Amino acid sequence: MTPAAVHDALRDKTRIKVWEPVLWLVPLAVVALFPGSSFLVNQMAIMALFAISLDLVLGYAGIMSLGHAAFFGMGAFAAGLFAKFVMPEPIAGLVFAMAVGGISAYLCSYTILRGSELTIVMVTLGVSLILFEVGNYMTWLTGGADGLQGVVMAPVLGLFPFTFDGVTAAYYSLVVLAVFLVVYRRIVNSPFGTGLRLIRDNRLRASAIGIDTDKRIKLAYTLAGAIAAAAGAVQTHSMNFASLDAFAFERSADVLLMVVIGGTAWIYGGVVGAVVFIGLHHVLSDLTPQYWTFWVGVFLVLLMRVGRDRLVRPWTWFKGGPHG
Repeated sequence: MTPAAVHDALRDKTRIKVWEPVLWLVPLAVVALFPGSSFLVNQMAIMALFAISLDLVLGYAGIMSLGHAAFFGMGAFAAGLFAKFVMPEPIAGLVFAMAVGGISAYLCSYTILRGSELTIVMVTLGVSLILFEVGNYMTWLTGGADGLQGVVMAPVLGLFPFTFDGVTAAYYSLVVLAVFLVVYRRIVNSPFGTGLRLIRDNRLRASAIGIDTDKRIKLAYTLAGAIAAAAGAVQTHSMNFASLDAFAFERSADVLLMVVIGGTAWIYGGVVGAVVFIGLHHVLSDLTPQYWTFWVGVFLVLLMRVGRDRLVRPWTWFKGGPHG
């Protein structure tokens, strides 16, 4: 395939499909018709944004992270502190949080360039745990176990105030997610994204053909940290509050499950995973508050055993052939 053909193929992948605008009208219509679902839709959008940030390093660069909540938490507290002490404008706070998350991820990226996969997993987990303890210690700044309180947000763009019913917050998070999905699509379908796939498949071979693997991994990790921080910022803006739970290991584990459920290295994988996981959590915790994680575990085992493609076609479960 010629370079021109490759360029054309990548450009075609960045184009928005005809069905996508229709798909995006669904959550907007749900919020408009059922305002009581605003909180649920808001959480799905926030976690979907968080999930695509993890997929950038896991699905495309092949880097396992068990501490991705570090950047989510950094964004959450950066946005809250910015609103409390600088200015309450959400968009400005979002940009500031992304800068904090991106810089933090860039500094952390040097720790994942060496060592085995197990070492990288433990290092990323360690960073998240360290930030959790630092936040818990700095009660004068973060509020410690009580969280960062007293955060008051101005209307989005000076026109749309955050309301108690959560409708504005839901629209805000959906719009932010849509913008980042457009950007994300261009990143992963660019020559940079192609290079990440080569690094994921065989780092030594990618290096042999002239790809600066360390530079690309650091850049991917930085971008992922900035996107994760944006998700944390949107949550703080929506709730007027930031807690240390944003750094918790459970947060990293949940987003990893979302990526697994939705599928790696797919634009909408994080979105699908977030919708399914948050939806299951919402339904099962109402039915069996104490045992909802058991049923989520059963679903994950079924997903891995049957396959993502065959799960929606039960009549194919017991037939031969590879699992999707």
